[in-house]
Amino acid sequence: MGLLENIVLSVLMLGNTHYVDVGQKTDAVIYYPSATQAHMTLPGQDPWTGALTMLEDGYHVAWKNGPEGNWQIRHAQGVFTYVGPDGNDAGTITKIVPGNPEGY
Repeated sequence: MGLLENIVLSVLMLGNTHYVDVGQKTDAVIYYPSATQAHMTLPGQDPWTGALTMLEDGYHVAWKNGPEGNWQIRHAQGVFTYVGPDGNDAGTITKIVPGNPEGY
């Protein structure tokens, strides 16, 4: 699998909402309104807002009242996988929707 780099990440992330299979009954939902902000709702939890910084081969997010770390997205044919700060796979994107359908 190849890691996505800055320009490709920007196209896939900014202004879009990602639905991510994290092994729960429902997907995690992550919305990236700009290159400086992110919103996320994990299954069964309240929404988080964080400061986003795009990096050359990933991005950094610092969640308000939560953790922070560097993340990456890898791809293989037909599959996009989030890679957590620990280097382990964190979830697979099930769909990408333009805009903010969750109303963050």
